[in-house]
Amino acid sequence: MLPLIKPPESVCLLRLSAIGDTCHVVPLLRSLQRAWPGTRFTWIIGQAELQLMTLLSGVEFITVGKRAGFAGLKTLRAALRRRQFDLMLHLQLSVRASVIAALVPARIKLGFDRARARELQWLVTNARIAPRSREHVLDSFLGFAESAGVRQRVLEWNLPLPDDAIKYAKRLIPDGAPRTLVISACSTHALRNWLAERYAAVARHAIEEHGMTVILAGGPSETEKSMSHAIAAQCSGVINQVGKDTLPQLLALLSRATALLAPDTGPAHMATMVGTPVIGLYAATNPARSGPYLSREWCIDAFPRATQKFRRSAPNGLPWTTKIEEPGVMELIEVPEVCNRLDALLASHL
Repeated sequence: MLPLIKPPESVCLLRLSAIGDTCHVVPLLRSLQRAWPGTRFTWIIGQAELQLMTLLSGVEFITVGKRAGFAGLKTLRAALRRRQFDLMLHLQLSVRASVIAALVPARIKLGFDRARARELQWLVTNARIAPRSREHVLDSFLGFAESAGVRQRVLEWNLPLPDDAIKYAKRLIPDGAPRTLVISACSTHALRNWLAERYAAVARHAIEEHGMTVILAGGPSETEKSMSHAIAAQCSGVINQVGKDTLPQLLALLSRATALLAPDTGPAHMATMVGTPVIGLYAATNPARSGPYLSREWCIDAFPRATQKFRRSAPNGLPWTTKIEEPGVMELIEVPEVCNRLDALLASHL
Protein backbone atom coordinates (compact mmCIF):
# COMPACT_ATOMS: atom_id res chain seq x y z
CA MET A 1 0.00 0.00 0.00
CA LEU A 2 2.73 2.45 1.04
CA PRO A 3 5.08 3.92 0.00
CA LEU A 4 3.29 4.91 -3.19
CA ILE A 5 4.86 3.73 -6.44
CA LYS A 6 3.55 6.66 -8.46
CA PRO A 7 2.15 10.09 -7.54
CA PRO A 8 -1.50 10.01 -6.48
CA GLU A 9 -4.09 11.93 -8.46
CA SER A 10 -5.72 13.37 -5.34
CA VAL A 11 -4.74 13.88 -1.70
CA CYS A 12 -6.87 15.08 1.21
CA LEU A 13 -5.23 16.67 4.25
CA LEU A 14 -7.31 16.69 7.43
CA ARG A 15 -6.17 19.27 9.97
CA LEU A 16 -8.89 21.50 11.35
CA SER A 17 -7.07 23.56 13.98
CA ALA A 18 -5.33 25.34 15.56
CA ILE A 19 -3.59 28.16 13.70
CA GLY A 20 -0.14 27.13 14.90
CA ASP A 21 -0.65 23.52 13.93
CA THR A 22 -1.93 24.44 10.49
CA CYS A 23 1.27 26.46 10.06
CA HIS A 24 3.17 23.24 10.79
CA VAL A 25 1.22 21.46 8.03
CA VAL A 26 2.44 23.81 5.29
CA PRO A 27 5.98 22.33 4.94
CA LEU A 28 4.34 18.91 4.58
CA LEU A 29 2.11 20.30 1.84
CA ARG A 30 5.05 22.01 0.13
CA SER A 31 7.06 18.78 0.24
CA LEU A 32 4.22 16.87 -1.40
CA GLN A 33 3.58 19.58 -3.99
CA ARG A 34 7.25 19.61 -4.97
CA ALA A 35 7.35 15.82 -5.35
CA TRP A 36 3.90 15.47 -6.95
CA PRO A 37 3.30 18.60 -9.09
CA GLY A 38 0.34 17.05 -10.89
CA THR A 39 -1.54 15.99 -7.77
CA ARG A 40 -4.75 17.75 -6.67
CA PHE A 41 -4.74 18.72 -2.99
CA THR A 42 -7.78 19.25 -0.80
CA TRP A 43 -7.51 20.47 2.79
CA ILE A 44 -10.34 19.99 5.32
CA ILE A 45 -9.78 22.87 7.74
CA GLY A 46 -11.44 25.03 10.40
CA GLN A 47 -13.08 28.32 9.53
CA ALA A 48 -10.72 30.52 11.57
CA GLU A 49 -7.63 28.78 10.18
CA LEU A 50 -8.91 29.17 6.62
CA GLN A 51 -8.58 32.97 6.95
CA LEU A 52 -4.82 32.47 6.89
CA MET A 53 -4.34 29.34 4.81
CA THR A 54 -6.51 30.59 1.98
CA LEU A 55 -3.38 32.51 0.95
CA LEU A 56 -2.03 29.18 -0.33
CA SER A 57 -2.50 28.64 -4.05
CA GLY A 58 -3.27 25.35 -5.75
CA VAL A 59 -5.26 23.95 -2.83
CA GLU A 60 -8.98 23.28 -2.53
CA PHE A 61 -10.33 24.02 0.95
CA ILE A 62 -13.36 22.50 2.63
CA THR A 63 -14.27 24.09 5.96
CA VAL A 64 -15.86 22.51 8.99
CA GLY A 65 -17.01 24.84 11.77
CA LYS A 66 -16.25 23.98 15.39
CA ARG A 67 -19.89 24.30 16.38
CA ALA A 68 -21.44 22.88 13.24
CA GLY A 69 -22.49 19.62 14.92
CA PHE A 70 -24.48 17.07 12.94
CA ALA A 71 -25.56 19.70 10.45
CA GLY A 72 -21.92 20.44 9.67
CA LEU A 73 -21.17 16.75 9.20
CA LYS A 74 -24.12 16.45 6.87
CA THR A 75 -22.85 19.40 4.83
CA LEU A 76 -19.38 17.87 4.68
CA ARG A 77 -20.76 14.54 3.56
CA ALA A 78 -22.66 16.25 0.77
CA ALA A 79 -19.51 18.12 -0.31
CA LEU A 80 -17.61 14.84 -0.50
CA ARG A 81 -20.31 12.91 -2.32
CA ARG A 82 -19.01 11.23 -5.47
CA ARG A 83 -15.44 12.11 -4.45
CA GLN A 84 -12.70 9.52 -4.03
CA PHE A 85 -9.24 10.45 -2.82
CA ASP A 86 -6.22 8.27 -3.42
CA LEU A 87 -4.74 9.30 -0.07
CA MET A 88 -5.98 11.01 3.08
CA LEU A 89 -3.56 12.31 5.70
CA HIS A 90 -5.22 12.30 9.12
CA LEU A 91 -3.12 14.90 10.95
CA GLN A 92 -5.26 15.67 14.00
CA LEU A 93 -5.68 13.76 17.23
CA SER A 94 -9.24 14.47 18.31
CA VAL A 95 -12.44 12.47 18.34
CA ARG A 96 -14.11 15.17 16.25
CA ALA A 97 -11.42 14.90 13.58
CA SER A 98 -11.69 11.12 13.60
CA VAL A 99 -15.45 11.32 13.04
CA ILE A 100 -14.77 13.59 10.08
CA ALA A 101 -12.06 11.25 8.80
CA ALA A 102 -14.59 8.41 8.76
CA LEU A 103 -16.67 10.43 6.27
CA VAL A 104 -13.78 11.07 3.87
CA PRO A 105 -13.81 8.60 0.95
CA ALA A 106 -10.18 7.63 0.44
CA ARG A 107 -8.43 4.47 -0.70
CA ILE A 108 -5.62 4.96 1.83
CA LYS A 109 -6.23 6.70 5.14
CA LEU A 110 -2.86 7.40 6.73
CA GLY A 111 -2.56 8.20 10.42
CA PHE A 112 0.00 8.17 13.20
CA ASP A 113 1.61 4.98 14.46
CA ARG A 114 -0.45 3.04 16.99
CA ALA A 115 1.29 4.57 20.02
CA ARG A 116 0.35 8.09 18.92
CA ALA A 117 -2.98 7.36 17.21
CA ARG A 118 -5.17 8.49 20.10
CA GLU A 119 -8.74 9.80 20.05
CA LEU A 120 -9.99 6.95 17.83
CA GLN A 121 -7.55 7.78 15.04
CA TRP A 122 -6.37 4.18 14.90
CA LEU A 123 -9.95 3.08 14.25
CA VAL A 124 -10.58 5.22 11.16
CA THR A 125 -7.23 4.79 9.38
CA ASN A 126 -5.87 1.82 7.44
CA ALA A 127 -2.19 2.81 7.26
CA ARG A 128 0.29 4.25 9.77
CA ILE A 129 3.44 6.34 9.63
CA ALA A 130 6.71 5.06 11.09
CA PRO A 131 6.85 5.06 14.90
CA ARG A 132 8.80 7.93 16.43
CA SER A 133 8.92 9.56 19.81
CA ARG A 134 9.69 12.96 21.29
CA GLU A 135 9.79 14.94 18.08
CA HIS A 136 8.51 18.39 17.19
CA VAL A 137 4.96 18.57 15.85
CA LEU A 138 6.22 19.81 12.48
CA ASP A 139 8.60 16.86 12.20
CA SER A 140 5.78 14.48 13.05
CA PHE A 141 3.77 15.87 10.13
CA LEU A 142 6.71 15.44 7.76
CA GLY A 143 6.68 11.78 8.77
CA PHE A 144 3.50 11.48 6.69
CA ALA A 145 5.40 12.52 3.55
CA GLU A 146 8.12 9.97 4.25
CA SER A 147 5.62 7.17 4.74
CA ALA A 148 3.96 8.09 1.44
CA GLY A 149 7.35 7.82 -0.31
CA VAL A 150 8.42 11.48 -0.38
CA ARG A 151 11.84 11.64 1.26
CA GLN A 152 12.93 15.16 0.34
CA ARG A 153 11.78 17.65 2.94
CA VAL A 154 10.86 21.14 1.77
CA LEU A 155 11.07 23.43 4.79
CA GLU A 156 9.31 26.44 3.31
CA TRP A 157 5.98 28.22 3.58
CA ASN A 158 5.83 31.02 0.97
CA LEU A 159 2.32 32.32 1.56
CA PRO A 160 1.71 35.20 -0.87
CA LEU A 161 0.61 38.32 1.00
CA PRO A 162 -2.35 40.32 -0.37
CA ASP A 163 -1.85 43.98 -1.22
CA ASP A 164 -4.04 45.28 1.61
CA ALA A 165 -2.01 43.30 4.14
CA ILE A 166 1.26 44.66 2.79
CA LYS A 167 -0.08 48.23 2.94
CA TYR A 168 -1.27 47.70 6.53
CA ALA A 169 2.16 46.44 7.60
CA LYS A 170 4.05 49.20 5.78
CA ARG A 171 1.92 51.84 7.48
CA LEU A 172 2.98 50.54 10.89
CA ILE A 173 6.55 49.57 9.97
CA PRO A 174 7.56 51.77 7.02
CA ASP A 175 10.79 51.32 5.12
CA GLY A 176 13.67 52.70 7.17
CA ALA A 177 11.74 52.50 10.46
CA PRO A 178 13.53 51.63 13.72
CA ARG A 179 13.78 47.99 14.65
CA THR A 180 10.39 46.71 15.76
CA LEU A 181 9.35 44.29 18.47
CA VAL A 182 5.86 42.87 18.07
CA ILE A 183 4.29 41.47 21.23
CA SER A 184 1.46 38.96 20.83
CA ALA A 185 0.76 38.45 24.51
CA CYS A 186 -2.03 35.90 24.68
CA SER A 187 -2.69 32.27 23.98
CA THR A 188 -6.23 30.89 23.82
CA HIS A 189 -5.11 28.88 26.87
CA ALA A 190 -5.07 31.46 29.66
CA LEU A 191 -2.60 29.56 31.83
CA ARG A 192 0.05 29.88 29.10
CA ASN A 193 -0.04 33.68 29.34
CA TRP A 194 2.69 35.76 30.98
CA LEU A 195 1.95 38.75 33.22
CA ALA A 196 1.08 42.17 31.78
CA GLU A 197 3.56 43.99 34.03
CA ARG A 198 6.37 41.74 32.81
CA TYR A 199 5.50 42.30 29.15
CA ALA A 200 5.49 46.02 29.90
CA ALA A 201 8.92 45.80 31.52
CA VAL A 202 10.37 44.09 28.42
CA ALA A 203 8.67 46.66 26.19
CA ARG A 204 10.28 49.50 28.17
CA HIS A 205 13.65 47.77 27.87
CA ALA A 206 13.23 47.46 24.09
CA ILE A 207 12.31 51.14 23.77
CA GLU A 208 14.79 52.63 26.22
CA GLU A 209 17.82 50.42 25.61
CA HIS A 210 17.44 49.66 21.91
CA GLY A 211 15.29 52.48 20.51
CA MET A 212 12.80 49.93 19.20
CA THR A 213 9.21 50.46 18.16
CA VAL A 214 6.93 48.13 20.13
CA ILE A 215 3.61 47.03 18.66
CA LEU A 216 1.00 45.01 20.52
CA ALA A 217 -0.85 42.60 18.21
CA GLY A 218 -3.54 40.00 18.66
CA GLY A 219 -7.15 39.07 18.17
CA PRO A 220 -10.35 40.79 19.29
CA SER A 221 -11.12 38.64 22.34
CA GLU A 222 -11.77 40.36 25.65
CA THR A 223 -8.76 38.57 27.17
CA GLU A 224 -6.43 39.99 24.52
CA LYS A 225 -7.92 43.47 24.71
CA SER A 226 -7.66 43.49 28.50
CA MET A 227 -4.04 42.31 28.38
CA SER A 228 -3.09 44.91 25.77
CA HIS A 229 -4.67 47.74 27.76
CA ALA A 230 -2.82 46.60 30.89
CA ILE A 231 0.50 46.53 29.04
CA ALA A 232 -0.10 49.93 27.42
CA ALA A 233 -1.03 51.45 30.76
CA GLN A 234 2.41 50.49 32.11
CA CYS A 235 4.42 51.37 28.99
CA SER A 236 3.15 54.48 27.28
CA GLY A 237 5.37 54.09 24.24
CA VAL A 238 3.70 51.01 22.77
CA ILE A 239 1.38 50.99 19.75
CA ASN A 240 -1.75 48.96 20.52
CA GLN A 241 -3.09 47.18 17.42
CA VAL A 242 -4.88 44.36 19.22
CA GLY A 243 -8.14 43.47 17.48
CA LYS A 244 -7.44 45.83 14.57
CA ASP A 245 -6.14 43.47 11.89
CA THR A 246 -6.89 40.33 9.94
CA LEU A 247 -4.71 37.23 10.03
CA PRO A 248 -3.11 38.06 6.64
CA GLN A 249 -2.42 41.60 7.89
CA LEU A 250 -0.84 40.20 11.05
CA LEU A 251 1.31 37.89 8.93
CA ALA A 252 2.46 40.86 6.85
CA LEU A 253 3.21 42.84 10.01
CA LEU A 254 5.29 39.98 11.39
CA SER A 255 7.17 39.76 8.09
CA ARG A 256 8.43 43.34 8.61
CA ALA A 257 9.13 43.04 12.34
CA THR A 258 12.58 42.51 13.84
CA ALA A 259 11.30 40.00 16.39
CA LEU A 260 8.15 38.68 18.04
CA LEU A 261 7.66 38.13 21.77
CA ALA A 262 4.90 35.62 22.51
CA PRO A 263 3.87 32.63 24.61
CA ASP A 264 2.83 29.31 23.05
CA THR A 265 0.34 30.76 20.57
CA GLY A 266 -0.42 30.78 16.85
CA PRO A 267 1.42 34.02 15.96
CA ALA A 268 4.70 32.43 17.09
CA HIS A 269 4.35 29.98 14.21
CA MET A 270 3.08 32.65 11.83
CA ALA A 271 6.29 34.58 12.48
CA THR A 272 8.25 31.44 11.68
CA MET A 273 6.49 31.22 8.31
CA VAL A 274 7.86 34.65 7.33
CA GLY A 275 11.33 34.17 8.82
CA THR A 276 10.96 36.48 11.82
CA PRO A 277 12.73 35.29 14.99
CA VAL A 278 10.56 34.56 17.99
CA ILE A 279 11.35 34.97 21.66
CA GLY A 280 8.96 32.30 22.87
CA LEU A 281 7.86 32.12 26.51
CA TYR A 282 7.55 28.47 27.46
CA ALA A 283 6.80 27.12 30.92
CA ALA A 284 3.36 25.56 30.56
CA THR A 285 4.39 23.69 27.40
CA ASN A 286 7.57 22.19 25.98
CA PRO A 287 9.27 24.24 23.23
CA ALA A 288 11.04 21.11 21.98
CA ARG A 289 7.62 19.79 21.01
CA SER A 290 5.63 22.89 20.08
CA GLY A 291 7.99 25.85 20.00
CA PRO A 292 8.64 28.12 16.99
CA TYR A 293 10.50 25.72 14.71
CA LEU A 294 13.29 28.04 13.56
CA SER A 295 13.69 30.02 16.80
CA ARG A 296 14.17 27.47 19.51
CA GLU A 297 17.54 29.04 20.44
CA TRP A 298 15.68 32.26 21.33
CA CYS A 299 12.96 30.63 23.43
CA ILE A 300 12.87 30.89 27.19
CA ASP A 301 12.62 27.25 28.18
CA ALA A 302 11.24 27.20 31.72
CA PHE A 303 9.49 23.90 31.09
CA PRO A 304 12.06 21.90 33.12
CA ARG A 305 11.50 24.31 36.02
CA ALA A 306 7.76 23.79 35.68
CA THR A 307 7.92 20.00 35.57
CA GLN A 308 10.17 19.97 38.61
CA LYS A 309 7.98 22.34 40.62
CA PHE A 310 4.57 20.97 39.67
CA ARG A 311 5.29 17.31 38.82
CA ARG A 312 8.51 16.64 40.76
CA SER A 313 10.09 15.28 37.62
CA ALA A 314 12.42 16.17 34.79
CA PRO A 315 10.72 16.51 31.37
CA ASN A 316 12.16 13.17 30.20
CA GLY A 317 10.34 11.44 33.02
CA LEU A 318 6.94 12.59 31.75
CA PRO A 319 4.91 11.77 28.61
CA TRP A 320 5.95 13.85 25.59
CA THR A 321 2.53 15.50 25.36
CA THR A 322 2.60 16.71 28.98
CA LYS A 323 1.46 20.28 29.61
CA ILE A 324 1.92 22.06 32.94
CA GLU A 325 -1.07 24.38 32.71
CA GLU A 326 -1.13 25.31 36.38
CA PRO A 327 -1.85 28.67 38.04
CA GLY A 328 1.41 30.56 38.43
CA VAL A 329 3.46 28.42 36.07
CA MET A 330 4.33 31.30 33.73
CA GLU A 331 5.61 33.33 36.69
CA LEU A 332 8.65 31.05 36.56
CA ILE A 333 9.85 33.20 33.64
CA GLU A 334 11.58 36.35 34.88
CA VAL A 335 11.93 39.70 33.13
CA PRO A 336 15.77 39.82 33.12
CA GLU A 337 16.13 36.54 31.23
CA VAL A 338 13.71 37.74 28.55
CA CYS A 339 15.52 41.09 28.23
CA ASN A 340 18.85 39.27 27.99
CA ARG A 341 17.48 37.04 25.24
CA LEU A 342 16.25 40.09 23.33
CA ASP A 343 19.69 41.70 23.74
CA ALA A 344 21.38 38.60 22.37
CA LEU A 345 18.99 38.30 19.45
CA LEU A 346 19.49 41.92 18.44
CA ALA A 347 23.28 41.59 18.75
CA SER A 348 23.22 38.53 16.48
CA HIS A 349 21.23 40.36 13.80
CA LEU A 350 23.40 43.47 13.49
